[in-house]
Amino acid sequence: MIKSMTGFGKQLVETEEKTVTIEIRTLNSKQLDLYFKMPQSYREKELEIRNIVGRSLQRGKIEVVVNVNQKSANLQPLINIPVAKHYYSQLILLSEALEQKTVLNDLLPVLLKFPDVLSSQKEEVNSKEWEQILNGIGKTVSDVNEYRTQEGRTLAEDLRQRIKLIVKLLPTIEPFEKERAVRIQESITENLNAFLQEVQSDKNRLEQEMIYYIQKLDITEEKIRLKKHCDYFLETIENGAAVGKKLGFISQEIGREINTLGSKANDVDIQKIVVLMKDELEKIKEQLFNIL
Repeated sequence: MIKSMTGFGKQLVETEEKTVTIEIRTLNSKQLDLYFKMPQSYREKELEIRNIVGRSLQRGKIEVVVNVNQKSANLQPLINIPVAKHYYSQLILLSEALEQKTVLNDLLPVLLKFPDVLSSQKEEVNSKEWEQILNGIGKTVSDVNEYRTQEGRTLAEDLRQRIKLIVKLLPTIEPFEKERAVRIQESITENLNAFLQEVQSDKNRLEQEMIYYIQKLDITEEKIRLKKHCDYFLETIENGAAVGKKLGFISQEIGREINTLGSKANDVDIQKIVVLMKDELEKIKEQLFNIL
């Protein structure tokens, strides 16, 4: 069963000291594009996460977000008091030099924004905690795949209906095709009678010319190939998961046969049917951009 490239997954991991929220969002892309938003302490593990996510999700624009809430104040940012006092004394001197009156309440918000006033203790990720987070990432990836599978079912049904409609339009060409053959024959005869005096004396030549042009304008092979490509498209939907690119190639072949059918038909009624086929094919191609 095919999968969509659109997906979402979320897991909550509870460790002894933290609550870790893991979210993965995916959108369509021609290749694997991975983006990470996570605390600095987990940056050294990015390659490991990249391998897990890339191996399972394969393709798409993928955003991995890891948020951490500390349960205790042990690793919360601390105020560097000596640095803050230094900045404060400098601000007081500046206000006196500028003859500006200031109070502590006015300075505190400014002080907290100065470099190195707030400092964080370096956090070490222990093996037990990381194992829990990796397990959470694995479950989030599974959630994304389940989401993709559900979306894929909807896309697959839409694609089936559109391909079946193209196939259903094929038999509607036949009545116009018979009338078209008669018109072509009459047109050739009329033109030959108008420009070639020897037509009446050379019936064999006339017959050969008519057979040549009728064969040249025959669309039987295009209809057969179009039907086979459509059957192959439906077969591929049922027998694969990551087949988006393959379905794209098949749709190109379908489009080629439809275009040839329209150009060779040289008939207004048949070309109207061809336009309907092209309309369905364009909708199919749009859907294929979002298939894994």
